[in-house]
Amino acid sequence: MRTTLVALCLAGGAASVILGAAPQDAVAQQLPPGAEAFSLDGEPLYPGLLMADVQAQLEANLAEARAAFERAPTDPDAAIWVGRRLGYLGRYQEAIGVYSDAIADHPDYAKLYRHRGHRYISTRQFDLAIADLARAAELIEGVPDEVEPDGAPNERGIPTSTSHTNIWYHLGLAYYLTGDLERALGAYQQCLAFSKNPDMLVATSHWLYMTLRRLGQDDAAADVLEPIVDGMDIIENGAYYRLLLMYKDLIPPELILERAAADGGVQFPTSAYGVAAWHLYNGRQEVGMTLLYRIATDTQWAAFGTIAAEADIDRIGS
Repeated sequence: MRTTLVALCLAGGAASVILGAAPQDAVAQQLPPGAEAFSLDGEPLYPGLLMADVQAQLEANLAEARAAFERAPTDPDAAIWVGRRLGYLGRYQEAIGVYSDAIADHPDYAKLYRHRGHRYISTRQFDLAIADLARAAELIEGVPDEVEPDGAPNERGIPTSTSHTNIWYHLGLAYYLTGDLERALGAYQQCLAFSKNPDMLVATSHWLYMTLRRLGQDDAAADVLEPIVDGMDIIENGAYYRLLLMYKDLIPPELILERAAADGGVQFPTSAYGVAAWHLYNGRQEVGMTLLYRIATDTQWAAFGTIAAEADIDRIGS
């Protein structure tokens, strides 16, 4: 069964990077100065302003990562940290360049494709993201899973994701964003198999549930909710957890949106997208679409909820 799912998820996905070559990034060449991406309706997207102390800390972290890479220029993990630190500063195009250069030297290193694929999602280049993440899934098959260290640790300092979960999670998202729900389903099922802690369980279950509902597989979606119970020890994925409890009719959607607005940051698009999608697949088209348009104008344009809102608007209505 697992081999069948892997084959379904990877079919037709990795052709452009099978030999490790870096795809040409035509989007980067078209961007106006200072922009990092285009929204799906063609508007240039620019890095958000950061508080001075946050900016200073992130710049210091980047300098440290660059110094480490200079000491070990053949270490792909050192290159990954430079790319990650650039990403935290919103410098996605530079991060993609770092990953592409490293892939040229290490064409069979799965983690490079995982991280570049993530940034292709951030910059709305979904086909390139699918190619990278499908390649990463091929390369990591049969490799023991391992915890992925956090660049921005949670309040307990406990990383919650792993190499396998991050590859399958982001591949599922890339398929979901293109409307390829069958392959998204297979990827999220693979991710669920590696989701061994409550945080990854709720994050994966959220996207898996939405995918199944959109496929009309309501019974299977209900099964996804069975392990989700009140009182779970969630460290960092509280927004996804609350959405799952909403799907179980334990929290009203109004409370989800109130909490998301109060929390601010990426919490609003993350939570609001789950509510909007819930309205859509329950037949409340006008309510769902109104909320999607609100999310799509959010300043947190790199949040997955914002990207998904854009993708839905682009695909199902304007």
